[in-house]
Amino acid sequence: MTRLRWGILSTARIGLRRVIPAIQRSSSGTVVAIASRDRERAAAAASRLGIPRAYGSYEELLADPDVEAIYNPLPNSLHAEWSIRAAKAGKHVLCEKPLAGDADQAARMVEACTRAGVLLQEAFMYRFHPQIERLQHAVRDGVIGRPWLIRSAFTFNVQSAQDIRLRPDLAGGGLMDVGCYCVNLSRLLMGEPSRAHAAAIFEQGVDVRLAGMLRFSRGLALFDCGLRLPPRQFCEVVGDEGTIFLPRPFQPEEDAALLFVRRGEGEERIEIPGTNQYVRMIDHFGECVRRGTPPRYPPEDSVANMRVLDLLRAAAGAEYAGAPPGS
Repeated sequence: MTRLRWGILSTARIGLRRVIPAIQRSSSGTVVAIASRDRERAAAAASRLGIPRAYGSYEELLADPDVEAIYNPLPNSLHAEWSIRAAKAGKHVLCEKPLAGDADQAARMVEACTRAGVLLQEAFMYRFHPQIERLQHAVRDGVIGRPWLIRSAFTFNVQSAQDIRLRPDLAGGGLMDVGCYCVNLSRLLMGEPSRAHAAAIFEQGVDVRLAGMLRFSRGLALFDCGLRLPPRQFCEVVGDEGTIFLPRPFQPEEDAALLFVRRGEGEERIEIPGTNQYVRMIDHFGECVRRGTPPRYPPEDSVANMRVLDLLRAAAGAEYAGAPPGS
């Protein structure tokens, strides 16, 4: 399979630390260009990471005929604009999560990519880890009976007051940054929720601590997320016959992942060999482009996830009114 030629929009840390190295380690891709609004910054990143070309604008990168796909890790409020521009330039798009500032923007992204005949995928890398596949199969096979409750959390502590995740004009906040994982995993296991409830603590116009509850036809999902909390992540699925617990569902790094299945008085410890979930995501994307196979998670699923995030933001209170989603 011919390697897919990638261009990177911006020198965002997630791209430099995670996604570019994953593309370079993958069996399907190669990074041929990187762009920044600061040409010197792009050149420095290109030199450090061995990328052939550096551009001083995103427009230049999109005009490069050698770039077949772009990775978009721009701030949330810019996801739609530059992903749509990329689609119009004929580039496939891997866009960082959450897909957009709101569901309407996400729907426009899907429409633009469909019209252009290019692949659009949201970069929820955790879904490509074997532990999540194992969890899905266990729930589907009734290992813990009928699931009725999902509990999850994803939190950390932002160190800088200037962090873009604290900016409402860039569609920041804990729900958008890490709570979206909890929502996505809950939907992955339970389907679409009928109701959403939330309460939040706000700082600088964005939620820095948020607790949410989603009601499904067969149960509930409870989660909390935040930018001003100790680092935490976990997921517990409670069924009427047992539970499954994942200590690190979203960022297991490349260590062995663990699942604990409890039924009655017994507990089974399942260890899954370490892997790089970013590399697995990149290889899946490359295979879909090169072989024309449908993506495991279609972009319409990302729109549905954004709809739930919109409901939770609305439920969390009027403080979002000063900076509406996607503003």
